[in-house]
Amino acid sequence: MSGRSILAQRVAPLGTTVFSEFSALALQHGAVNLGQGFPDFDGPDAVKEAAHQAIVSGINQYAPSTGLKVLREAIAEHGARFHGHTGIDPDTMVTVTSGATEAILCVLLGLVDPGDEVVVFAPVYDSYDANIAFVGARARHIPLRPPDAAHPTWWFSPDEARAAFGPRTRLLLLNTPHNPTGKVFTREELAFLGTLCAEHDAYVLSDEVYEHIVFAPAWHVRAATVPELAGRTVTVSSGGKTFSLTGWKVGWIIAPPALRDAVQRAHQFVTFATASPLQAAMAVALRLPDAYFEGLRAQYHARRERLLAGLARAGLSAQAPEGSYFLLADISQKGLGDDLAFCRHLVTRVGVAAIPPSVFYPPEHKHLGRGLARFAFCKSDAVLDEAARRLEAGLR
Repeated sequence: MSGRSILAQRVAPLGTTVFSEFSALALQHGAVNLGQGFPDFDGPDAVKEAAHQAIVSGINQYAPSTGLKVLREAIAEHGARFHGHTGIDPDTMVTVTSGATEAILCVLLGLVDPGDEVVVFAPVYDSYDANIAFVGARARHIPLRPPDAAHPTWWFSPDEARAAFGPRTRLLLLNTPHNPTGKVFTREELAFLGTLCAEHDAYVLSDEVYEHIVFAPAWHVRAATVPELAGRTVTVSSGGKTFSLTGWKVGWIIAPPALRDAVQRAHQFVTFATASPLQAAMAVALRLPDAYFEGLRAQYHARRERLLAGLARAGLSAQAPEGSYFLLADISQKGLGDDLAFCRHLVTRVGVAAIPPSVFYPPEHKHLGRGLARFAFCKSDAVLDEAARRLEAGLR
């Protein structure tokens, strides 16, 4: 054999994801897993029954690459119903993907060339930088900073945002509500970012998978409905978070026809199509009554408060997130080292798994995450209570 590495250069720098590492540690040590963001409860029975009915009725062959028409129509209706995103043509503006993760890669494959730059906020969900590297582009990071005396929520500096854009900028990759900070970008912030994109003729990928998990007084604004971003935004979302069906991997993109065409050209050669019966069931999910979505927010608000109270009893302060089902706790006063050391101690000695958020930062900004730990509250009350009990016993 030659001396060449088995690994291609695009994957050589990538190790096992932090989620896999800490989930394995949680299993090994019998820890309560508040690390990886999957619910420990199932989605609505009506949606699961719709999937069953689709299977037994014969919806089992390839769907059109763009997605089943019934789901594309439901996605368009859902956007207008909840976000005022009207005028979505399901035939020319929607593509169904195998989860939001595939959608994000296909957007980058369809719009970004090697040597281009992609602006992204840090901390960064871990697949973003990997996908940017896959297409041969360069990430330019805008740091999100924690609340302080002048800022009640996570914030960014307009000057640092402006400095991240340049002549090679092709795309802004936005995540709102944001994982892992829980920040919900305001209409004013989105409009400002839109002016920067217009100045540099850049497109926008807006990852909005937590669109229905938002806590008052915050309010989710779909980026594509902001005038400064209209016409240049690809909206990405999925049913996994909203309907607690993360294993189904049904996602979608919504974009003006020319942008949708660029993404579709990539998607047709990545997965071609997504599971047909699950698409049929997701159309039912998106058309559930308002009471379902209101109940989802109320349930997650209660879980958020439950975990915040448990962390406080263990001596950990945390900012209540505006959205998503994650929160970041301040671990800097515990004397257990940085976030990696703290989280390894937590999972092996205390019996609770959390995620060290410094892994979500580029090297120049890692210091911003070393005094924090990310906890997921997409868990049952019994699991959250047991985690709180262990944290109080192990950290007090």
